[in-house]
Amino acid sequence: MKIAIYGQYYQNSTEPIIKDIFVFFNANQVELVIEADFLKLLYEKNIVKKEYKTFSNYTDLDASFDLLISIGGDGTILRAATFVRNSGIPILGVNAGRLGFLAKVQKENIETFLQIVIDKRFTLSKRTLLDLECNPKNETVDALNFAMNEITISKKDTTSMITIETHLNGEYLNSYWADGLIISTPTGSTGYSLSCGGPVLTPDVQSFVITPIAPHNLNARPLVIPDITEIKLKVSGRESQYLVALDSRIITINDTTELTIRKTPFEINMVEIPDETFLKTLRTKLLWGEDKRN
Repeated sequence: MKIAIYGQYYQNSTEPIIKDIFVFFNANQVELVIEADFLKLLYEKNIVKKEYKTFSNYTDLDASFDLLISIGGDGTILRAATFVRNSGIPILGVNAGRLGFLAKVQKENIETFLQIVIDKRFTLSKRTLLDLECNPKNETVDALNFAMNEITISKKDTTSMITIETHLNGEYLNSYWADGLIISTPTGSTGYSLSCGGPVLTPDVQSFVITPIAPHNLNARPLVIPDITEIKLKVSGRESQYLVALDSRIITINDTTELTIRKTPFEINMVEIPDETFLKTLRTKLLWGEDKRN
């Protein structure tokens, strides 16, 4: 078995998890290939001493890999997806963060979960992504133009709201007068969109969510649309630039630029561990059912 490892280091919570993972996989003769910057950090912290092969670019990951394990929180998984891209390599998240919906493996009983990985007793959940196209073209966007959670349009250097003219499949929808607009996948529906009043979608729903951020008109509500919809956005405001975030990657865009958002032609495979379902995660993370009257 060949596994890629990518992670973030948190002083108080990650070190024991990392050690457990390396000890377990080495004991089971698993070939490990570590992201170069992460391995450098592990050497500096004296967490590992053995020499490992490394990867530093998505082109280093090929069909010979069975899995990529992401150590950290949901944000770490989003960054891991930029390495996996359209390779089809499944991602398993080991949660060393806090409120995680994507990172399935908790630090408690980690060896039990890793044994499931070794035995390949898991299923895959296919996650839809968003593709961004700029007109005129933007080289920064073109280099990495997809998002797993959401694409967010927001104001840049002003306290004034921006206007986001929105068309769906060529038909005018609305001009949102707001601090910004979130286009979310089902995976991202439990993230920024949720905090702005958007609905929770299960991962297998074939939809996107359009959620305004602090809209001036309170009747501008979140909208669920089919994921085959092409979304065109044109932004105007008092400033000549605005911000576009693809998950955590933020880019400055000129207001003369038209944005087109659509579903990517590929999906990300997320590893699903038995008994660690999406609905169980919702109950745990959102404290559903905690009220004893339920």
